[in-house]
Order: sequence, then structure tokens, then C-alpha cells
Amino acid sequence: MANPHLSGGQKLAVHYFTVAMVLFMAQLLFGLLAGLQFLFPSFLYEILDFNVNRMVHINAMVVWMLYGFIGSVYWFLEDESGVEIVGLKWGQLAFWVLTGAVTLVVLVYLFIQFGAGNDTSLWLINEGREYIEAPRWADIGIVVVVLTFFYNVAATFAKGQWSGIAGVLVLDLVALAGLYLAGMFYVTNISVDQYWWWWVIHLWVEATWEVLVGCIMAWSLMKLLGVRRQIVQTWLYIEVALMFGSGILGLGHHYFWIGTPEYWFSIGGFFSALEPIPLVAMVVHSVYDSGVHRFKNSNHPALAWIIAHTFGNFLGAGVWGFMHTLPQINLYTHGTQWSASHGHLAFFGAYATINIAFFYLAAQQARGNVWMGGDLANGWRWKAAAILLNVGVLGMTVALLIAGYEQSFVERAVEGSTWAGYFAAQNHPWFMQAMVWRMVFGLMTAAGGGLLFWDLLEIGKGEQRPAAVIASAAE
Repeated sequence: MANPHLSGGQKLAVHYFTVAMVLFMAQLLFGLLAGLQFLFPSFLYEILDFNVNRMVHINAMVVWMLYGFIGSVYWFLEDESGVEIVGLKWGQLAFWVLTGAVTLVVLVYLFIQFGAGNDTSLWLINEGREYIEAPRWADIGIVVVVLTFFYNVAATFAKGQWSGIAGVLVLDLVALAGLYLAGMFYVTNISVDQYWWWWVIHLWVEATWEVLVGCIMAWSLMKLLGVRRQIVQTWLYIEVALMFGSGILGLGHHYFWIGTPEYWFSIGGFFSALEPIPLVAMVVHSVYDSGVHRFKNSNHPALAWIIAHTFGNFLGAGVWGFMHTLPQINLYTHGTQWSASHGHLAFFGAYATINIAFFYLAAQQARGNVWMGGDLANGWRWKAAAILLNVGVLGMTVALLIAGYEQSFVERAVEGSTWAGYFAAQNHPWFMQAMVWRMVFGLMTAAGGGLLFWDLLEIGKGEQRPAAVIASAAE
């Protein structure tokens, strides 16, 4: 990309951000299709079934967030290390390999969809494991790409200057590549198999991603608000300590249904309750730092999304997660729309928001580090997009919570988890009304996504004023 305003690493980051936005739009599209199939079960029957729409919806979400995280790190890597990225060409090659592989996997999902229950299907079509359906060859590719990413990051910091952010980031990338391996082998005992599957679903996503986001957020707060490095690094260390302590043992709250010993009930429930603590620390961190600097910043859209991240992370991942993972509650809510309610708010609040913040940082720099303050031309677009996306996701979260409450009451408490209870809950007016409202707010979210896409393409064009300079406080 011939943009004189961007460094080599930032150009690569823009590649990642572009694909991330395309996948974000795909996630919204297939989410709407799956939502329609709750209301009209015969819609696209045997053409694009619900299980395929749901799979593409979730996989697109996971992959676009990974693209956003990797892009964000490439964005600040040269600034944080003080040197050019080591092995940038390998990073560029990994990007094209990953993008080609993702494209091929999606085409297989859509046009082949399933195969016989044998190794050929596992390697070439679908691994058959919920949330990590990618075929085995793609799994290996993901690990190779993450290892290449790790090499770029570790070698660059080794050549340049190390910092607290650098140390946490490098160690986290080791976990990011290593934990994914836990989902790449099978055992014949389903309980043991599910045990390791949770190591990917819970630890890979809820621990390594959270720490990665902590590094990204720490750097962005320094750049946007001029926060002192020692403040963000201190909270980053606390977050890492609490996240890995509570995260590993808190993993036990997923073990209720796979035949593990009963002591996991109390261990998982207790340590799950600790998981929101580092998230609360992140809230305190952001509010405190922003207050000290009176919210002076160089990029209003990016700061707005970081604030949305702070509260979304606390509510979605923390409060909503804690609310239904206590053993006494999870007994009735596990596998209902409560989980979907938690998932929607948690992934949007904890991960999508911080990625969008970086998209705006990239747009600002790509236009020549122009002004993005309060009186920005056509500023209504980013504000409207932010409102539509946040209200839309929050509305879907509440609608799904109502549907999940109805399932817990009718299917689990009244009908005793029978098949008759399952269908009674699925056809109950409360469930159907909740799904209608989920669709309404889903359309609002999609409108916000479209507006966001448009705004990122146009924001800052024609702006001549330079960006506001935020002086960094003394170390």
C-alpha cells in the first residue's frame, strides 16, 4: 500500500484491519440469517441450514477479532520497540496465507458443508467440534501464523527496547499459540475430550485474549490520553496475575456436564466469581486515567470505543458471565439462551470494541494524522454508528436473556429437562417474542455495522487540521 503516512508495520496492520471489517460484516449477515431461522424454521432449509449459518456466524466473529488483535499489535510494535519490525516479509506472507486459508475454509463451509464421519472430513471439511470447526489443516495453519506473528514481535523487541507491555505481550503470544494445540487432538473418552476442548474455548479466549487486549489497551491509553507508562503497566501486571489465577481454576465452572468429580462445582464456582476482579481493575484504570487528564485526547471516535470497551468488558464478560456460572444457577441455565446473551455482550464488549478503536486510530494516521476532535466534519456518522451498534448489541443481550430465562423456567424447572420440555420452551410465546426482539435489535446492529464501514472509508477525508498533540506525562 503506497501510503506515505504509514510505516511498514502499520501498512501490514491496515491489511489485517480491512479483512477484519469484511469478516465483521459477514458475521452480522450470517447472524441475521440464523436469527430469521428461529422465527421461520423453513427459511433456507436444506440450502443453508441453521447449523451452517450459526457456525459461519461464530467462526467469522472469532477470526475477525484475531485479525483485529494481530493488526493492532503490528500497528504499535515499531512505536513501542523503537525499531522496524524484524522479519516483516514473513509477517506479510503469513497474512496472505491466513487470508487465503480463511477464504477457502468459508467456501467449504458454504458449498460442501459436511462429509462422512472419517479422517478425510476432519482434515478437509470440518473438525466437528463446536466453535472450533475449522478442518485440521487450517488449525495447523493458524498455529503457524501465530508462531510467525510471535517471531515478528519477539525478535523486534529483542532488537529494540523492552518494556512491561513487551514482556507481557511476548509471553501471552506463547500461550496464544500453545493453548490452541489443546483442541487439535482427540481421545475416545468424551469427558476427557471435552476437558481439553474447554482449554481452548475458555483459556484461549478468556485468558490469552484478555491479556492481549490489556496490552493493546495499555498502549492506546498512553497515546490517546498521555497516561504515564508506570500506571498502565502496573494495572497490566495486576490483570495478568488475576486473570491467570482465576482463569485456570475458574475453568471448572464448565465441567458440570462432562462427568468430572463434584469438587469442581465449588472450585469452579468460587474462582469464577474472582474473574470479574481484573475487569473491574480495567474499569478503574480507564476512568482514573481519563479523569486525571480531563479527557483530553487526540481521537474522539477511538476514545469513545475504548470507553465502550471498558464498560462492555466489565458488564458482558464480568457481570453477565458471573451471573450464570454459579453452580446453583448454571444447573438451570447451561446451554440455554442465557449463554448466547452472555456471549453476545461479552465478545462485543471485551473484544470488538477495542478493535474498532484501533480501526479509527489507523484511519486517522492513514489520512496524515489529521484532526479527529469534537467538531470533526460528518462526525454524526461515527456517533450514530456507535449508538446503533452498542444499543443493538445490548438489546439483543436483553432479548436473549428473556428467552434464556423462559427456557430455564419452562424446560428445566417445570418440565425437568425432558424432550417435551425442550419443545414446549421453544414454542412458548415468551421465547418467540424474545426472538422477534432479538431480530429487531439485530437489524439495528447490522445498520450500525454498515454505517461504521462507511465512516471508516470516509472519516478524515479533506480534513486539513493536524491531530491534537497530547503531551505525555513524565515517567
